[in-house]
Amino acid sequence: MTEKIYLSDAFANENEATVESANENGIILDRTVFYARGGGQPGDSGYLFLDGKKIEIKDTIKEGEEVIHIPTSTDHMLKNGDKVKCQLDWDKRYAHMKYHTAIHLIDAVVNMNPGYQGLITGSQIYEDRSRVDFSMEDLSTDLAISILEKANEEIRKKREVVVKYLTRDEALSLPNLARTKPGRELINSLEIVRVVEIAGLDQQADGGTHVRNLSDIGEIKFSKMENKGKNNKRVYFTVS
Repeated sequence: MTEKIYLSDAFANENEATVESANENGIILDRTVFYARGGGQPGDSGYLFLDGKKIEIKDTIKEGEEVIHIPTSTDHMLKNGDKVKCQLDWDKRYAHMKYHTAIHLIDAVVNMNPGYQGLITGSQIYEDRSRVDFSMEDLSTDLAISILEKANEEIRKKREVVVKYLTRDEALSLPNLARTKPGRELINSLEIVRVVEIAGLDQQADGGTHVRNLSDIGEIKFSKMENKGKNNKRVYFTVS
């Protein structure tokens, strides 16, 4: 099973590793800083280095508990046992981290304001923007902007963002730790649950990468809103 360094240290951007498998389907290492695509966060890209040779990684995916590094070309000649150095495209990864934490923050703002009566049903992170899907029939552009401004107010408080690990029973005792049915089912299947906490504001079960402080996000800016059905609204935003 691949050791996922990004779960314990999201700011690690390189590491030494040993090739465990390399074929036309991708490269498996014994340990990696590359985040495997999931939960709306894209997989990382970057490079593997071997004896002066640079192998470009265009995406990273998950297969069971293994992390698969997808090269731009299968003509890389890596073999089992090779010692490589991993290096992320850090600017891209850090952008993903800021957007992921911003989504958690927006979710927290919605959930602590019962007057909104909305539910975030999905999200997607890109390198230069992100979107959040709301189940909220009466969500207007003005209300969406108001939600983002409340999130910016929390950013200005410079709340810390920390990762902690709870037992399944501890996690199940916390209300709203998982806000979707699949999330709750996942907690029930785990012995240890990874939790991302915005200090004094929010806790969510999560397997992604995040910044250390809300102030690292910068400012959340509304881009546009789309209607995706009677109760479904999609809000796009950027950070700067």
